[in-house]
Amino acid sequence: MTRTGGGVAAAPPTAPPVFGSGRVETTALGPFVLGDGTRLPELVVAWRHDGPPPGVAPQVVVVHALTGSADAAGDWWEPLIGPGRALDTDRLGVVGANLLGGRYGSTGPTSIDPRTGSAYGRAFPAVSTRDQARVQWALLDALGIDEIALVAGGSLGGMVALEVALVRPPSVRHVIPIAAPAATGPMAIAWNHLQVELIERLGHAGLGLARELAMTTYRSETDFDERFGRSIEPDGRPSIVSYLDHQGDKLVDRFDGDTYRILAGAMDRHDIGTGRGGIEAALGQLAVGGTGLTGVGIVDDILYGPRQVRALVGAASAAGVTAHYRELASTKGHDAFLVEWDQLAVILGEALDHARSTLHPAGSSKPGAPGAHVSEWQGLED
Repeated sequence: MTRTGGGVAAAPPTAPPVFGSGRVETTALGPFVLGDGTRLPELVVAWRHDGPPPGVAPQVVVVHALTGSADAAGDWWEPLIGPGRALDTDRLGVVGANLLGGRYGSTGPTSIDPRTGSAYGRAFPAVSTRDQARVQWALLDALGIDEIALVAGGSLGGMVALEVALVRPPSVRHVIPIAAPAATGPMAIAWNHLQVELIERLGHAGLGLARELAMTTYRSETDFDERFGRSIEPDGRPSIVSYLDHQGDKLVDRFDGDTYRILAGAMDRHDIGTGRGGIEAALGQLAVGGTGLTGVGIVDDILYGPRQVRALVGAASAAGVTAHYRELASTKGHDAFLVEWDQLAVILGEALDHARSTLHPAGSSKPGAPGAHVSEWQGLED
């Protein structure tokens, strides 16, 4: 077997990777060892690649939020990815992968446990954002991508993007965590607790209610006032109540409670300083690797607001990172990273300019070369 990063011992691929297909592919990568030592007997990752392959053009990684999928270019970031767009697939390769523990093709609670022949369900182990980042690198290794010009994501995706950069700093030129902190704070953990409790106690009905509660943290007071005010639906319900019920029903139709619990738990445990000597010490590894950082806050985000993102950027700057703070001016609250395309395009363009100026030329020092930062891989198997 071939050793790869992230605790994976992957068999040699039977066919070359499919680059630029614009389709969601599924790749089996072998066993995977989580950071706490738990062993998954088989890791499968769903992914999509658009644009030129590695070796022909720089590669960008985009990471989805809580209930997202690998299909960034066809779904949640579609206005930003494609020919002539902010992530121009005439000039860049763009990779998106479904997170470990997710619902859309990667190993998670709805996957079959080969040891039992049944879905993992509640038996699926707890994972961290660092585990999820290591899976991203396991996939990139299998695809032959050894350097990332840019990794970006919002909310949970921003947390994982930070960890992708921190696991292999010399291999990432720039990271953009959007509406994501260095460590999850108590208010967000409290909201997640209430959502998970609803699922635990009420099952499918609880999943719908969890989504409704979450939606009240994803939007802003201004957005709800402008969209709904005190309007009433024909059935007599306030329009905001009808909207929330609809959002809850939609999630129940496409998601499941065990996956929600696993991904919410990963967010709760997110802390880039764990095992690295604290947040500033962790971010110092980006400075050593020459990785730039742009933290993006969102006006009226009550979940991971500007104060938390500014704190991340401040800690990065104090650690010697070339770090910048940008802010989305929006009435949409936390969900602005799924709405404000023009502002995001400008921010992505700035980061790509930085990345282009720092990309390693062919033959330059790579991770593991003399004098380079040593990656954090653990639990590799023969």
